[in-house]
Amino acid sequence: MTTAMPFDLDATFLTAVADTVKVAGVTLRERYTTQARGVILEEVVGEIHANDDAVLAVMREPLLKARPGSQWAEDELAGGALPPGEWWVVDPAEGNINHVHGMPDWAVTATLVRDNQPVLTVVHLPLTGDTYTAAVGGGAHLNGRPLTVSAKSDLGAALIGTGQARPGESTDTFRRIGASVTAMLTAGLVVRVSVPATLQLIHVAAGRMDAFWQFSDVRSGLVAGALLVTEAGGTVTDLDGKPWSTASRDFLAAAPRIHTAALDVLSSI
Repeated sequence: MTTAMPFDLDATFLTAVADTVKVAGVTLRERYTTQARGVILEEVVGEIHANDDAVLAVMREPLLKARPGSQWAEDELAGGALPPGEWWVVDPAEGNINHVHGMPDWAVTATLVRDNQPVLTVVHLPLTGDTYTAAVGGGAHLNGRPLTVSAKSDLGAALIGTGQARPGESTDTFRRIGASVTAMLTAGLVVRVSVPATLQLIHVAAGRMDAFWQFSDVRSGLVAGALLVTEAGGTVTDLDGKPWSTASRDFLAAAPRIHTAALDVLSSI
């Protein structure tokens, strides 16, 4: 059972954040083409940075103004615990690599993190107009309609996902990803391996997927989905089964009736 929504995270504040994220989404949509942009690595990276800069220019100041005293987590690929207080963890182009390659799987996200726990989030998909929202104690919603995680109880019937958190992960992390995919292909029904994490986690929150795991502490790809899944009735932990926070080294979000089975498969890898 969720707790009551804190008074300072009310519907008015959530709407203001959502409006800012949607405006940012217009900027990102205007930059989108169905053709890949960039051939050599330097060109691709340049396109990614240009997307980030354009979107941040229209969302950073409004979000900071909406929450006096809040701070801004500068590096979207950073991981680990944040200092005490409230922080905006934002991904101006979640799935940026997809955007610059002409693919449709990308979003704009903004999450307010309080003492290393996400407390409010908005995920907007500019191509479809869909907006996922959650506030602690207030449930998770898609375009205002409540979300509920899957009721599945059999891991063998589950659609499960994972993905790479960022370029240049360690060889050991890549090995663990490969080993975990093999293990889950055996234990589950189907495994999706794709990026970004948030776009898989919204499916978990909506009951369209049953679990998602990642060997990563990259905050920007996990905080929004962690809150959405939790508020939709799911279970979010690290791979030791402990409650997840931004300080955690790894991540598992699952429908509650298959969480233990998924954890049993992954915890030893």
